[in-house]
Amino acid sequence: MNQKDTPITALRPRVVATFKRAWREGVLVLAGLGMLVGFMALEPVAQDPAYHDFADQRVLFGVPNLLDVASGVPFLFIGIGGILLCAGRHRPPLVASWSALFVAATLVCLGSGYYHWRPDDGTLFWDRLPMALAFMALFVALVCEHLGEGLERFLLVPALAVGLAGTLWWHYTDDLRLYGWVQFTPLVCIPLVLALFPGRYTHRAYVTYGLGLYAVAKLAELYDREVFALTAHAVSGHTLKHVLAAGALLTILLMLALRRDRP
Repeated sequence: MNQKDTPITALRPRVVATFKRAWREGVLVLAGLGMLVGFMALEPVAQDPAYHDFADQRVLFGVPNLLDVASGVPFLFIGIGGILLCAGRHRPPLVASWSALFVAATLVCLGSGYYHWRPDDGTLFWDRLPMALAFMALFVALVCEHLGEGLERFLLVPALAVGLAGTLWWHYTDDLRLYGWVQFTPLVCIPLVLALFPGRYTHRAYVTYGLGLYAVAKLAELYDREVFALTAHAVSGHTLKHVLAAGALLTILLMLALRRDRP
């Protein structure tokens, strides 16, 4: 028997492929767990009372903080568009995860509008809860697309429960650590998924565009007053954050609508 035809030689490519996959999956798991350990190793992080003091507090057409309230409306339309896509003939695989993302997006509009109409810790819960659920649903959808669609039945419900738990933990203990992990872990781990695992579909770059838009949105939020001053009080950083974050979600919807199987 020729050496190249031996069972050991024939088995070697499968062993190498299995090792590479296990190594990649290990990196992803360690990244998520490492961030959890890092967050929980911090001292409890209380909500800054000044968080509710937004730059643009104008009452327009009788509505307090109108631009911060109204700038959440794009989430409603994009969320409805995603729900219709998931219910239509060309629904994507992992429809439960993608549907959860877009349902959460519609709730972001309602929760954000309620909070900005009456900004305080009580209404902030309804702003943060749908965002936490959206982050978890997006994370599960992308992980399962790259690692195996069968994982959805094991990951989606626990992930949504973690999003709910992180928000409740903050709400009842005034400790943002777990909620911070829920929000920032997908932002770190999704690029790892894209880098480490081959994609089944085209238009994966749209996920990168979405992450970039969300990163700029967080910067706009951080520089709320500076943006408000630079625009001669036309638009605040927080209003701009809502628009950019909705744009990030739109890139995900466009990806699902445009993508095809890779040849």
